[in-house]
Amino acid sequence: MKRFMVLSLFLLFPVVANCADTADVIYHGGDIVTVDDKNPAAEALAVFKGKIIAVGTKADVLKLKGDTTKLVDLGGKTLVPGFLDGHSHFINCLQVAHQANCFAPPAGPGKSIADIITSLKATQAKFKIPNGEFIVGYGYDGDAITDGREMSAADLDAAFPDNPVFVQHVSLHGAVCNSAALKKFKISKETPTPPGGVIVRKPNSMEPEGLLMEAAWMPVFMNLPKPSEEELLTRFQEGQAIYAAAGITTAQEGATMRADVALLQKAAAQGLLSIDVAAYPFVTEAETVFKTTPPAKFGEYSNHLKLAGIKITLDGSPQGRTAFFTTPYLTGGPGGEKNWRGEPLFPKAQAEEFIKFVYDNNLQLIIHCNGDAAIDMFLECHEKVAKDRFADRRTTVIHSQFVRRDQLEKYVDYKIMASFFTEHCFYFGETHLKNRGKEQTFFLSPMKTAIEMGIHCANHTDFNVSPIDQLFVMWSAVNRISRKGEVIGPDQRITPIQALKALTIDSAHMYQEEKTKGSLEVGKRADLVILDKNPLKVDPMSIKDIKVVETIKDGKTIYVAK
Repeated sequence: MKRFMVLSLFLLFPVVANCADTADVIYHGGDIVTVDDKNPAAEALAVFKGKIIAVGTKADVLKLKGDTTKLVDLGGKTLVPGFLDGHSHFINCLQVAHQANCFAPPAGPGKSIADIITSLKATQAKFKIPNGEFIVGYGYDGDAITDGREMSAADLDAAFPDNPVFVQHVSLHGAVCNSAALKKFKISKETPTPPGGVIVRKPNSMEPEGLLMEAAWMPVFMNLPKPSEEELLTRFQEGQAIYAAAGITTAQEGATMRADVALLQKAAAQGLLSIDVAAYPFVTEAETVFKTTPPAKFGEYSNHLKLAGIKITLDGSPQGRTAFFTTPYLTGGPGGEKNWRGEPLFPKAQAEEFIKFVYDNNLQLIIHCNGDAAIDMFLECHEKVAKDRFADRRTTVIHSQFVRRDQLEKYVDYKIMASFFTEHCFYFGETHLKNRGKEQTFFLSPMKTAIEMGIHCANHTDFNVSPIDQLFVMWSAVNRISRKGEVIGPDQRITPIQALKALTIDSAHMYQEEKTKGSLEVGKRADLVILDKNPLKVDPMSIKDIKVVETIKDGKTIYVAK
């Protein structure tokens, strides 16, 4: 019996058969990893009108060659399905190119407070930001800098006496502001700390020191000056290039505000989207969004955009010590709080109301939960408000970082997915060991256990918590190595093919698109990525060094490496 199978174009795809018996493009000459368990590898693949029409032996697929067929010799490179983004904030790609990269190495130059200030100054000079205007940075991580303390407003004041400065925390759940920014947002010693929020104060004082987190940060973030709609629309090509260069053909906008929903819809109507974008309006924005896009219209693509469901955030970030746990942090709270377990962003009664609202509107829910107490809260709410708690809603717990084994058992029962964040092993492994201890940290994003239990698992970058780099995501799931070289939970390492599935077919399952995307099968969309090496064959430690050579969306090239 032949190892490779060609599925009949004429039996399975009669619409194409009636139009042509030749392919537009045939790929051959390299490894083809299909991510299809029935037909895991092939010698050639044919595309017609943006869809895959044959996958199999070179001899059989070449029978579809016509006078106008383009033959693409992979030259030993590897063809895989286009990557589906397990969770990120697509809208951020429109602004990061105009902000200062303050990530710690290797993602950025922010080794110290001085390095962060240098990056901010370079951005100020590059874009000629005048006095009085905001200078914005992203990727700040107080645990990764060499200063041994948090950056403060005073550090920024000395360097930027004439500009408000806002440096977003690496968790996307807070920021360090200088005094001018704090004043602009009316945050002072008289400002009470809101429930679910953190305002770090100066020692023995109520004066804000600079770092704001969670509910104290959200009003600042919501009111940051933004470019005009016209300016943002001009940035879509530049922003999407970040995703396309990483091989992503379907992106997620994972917490969409009403203004950004309108912006995305306008961009789609103007034909500005070259990749698919699945947007999840934030729950507090949903009723306003429903006025123009009712729930019945969710789930339908229009010009590469669909409103896919609703997002709820229940807690903060473990690296920012604002995730909600059943046991205290070993290092206290971000503001020096004792016996600190973090807090939910919403009271349980409100969380119940939000989740019921999503389910009653028959929409998919993606819900941010990092700490085990937040996951407990979600599961208890689900059990109470879901009319059929066992229905296959594709409810997805975003991050599920510190999920317990007993909670995973409920995921199985309730058909709940997890979109894990294994890059935390690298970027924040040492921080989690310090804050949460070895036992809990070694079960961080437990993909192997979840897969063995039959749970569909996506994996993600949470851009711009970390850079868009799907091969690094894959590497982190396979190796689970920290910045300092420690393996974070060796028993949770997974195989390269399992890691690839998390970025393709299992993410497609999350989007309810597994019948059209996520694997190289006849009838599916020709969303493809060419890699310079086969991630299933290289040394696992080399996966992160693999380069995206070309990205193809619906049969059309949208990125070619220079």
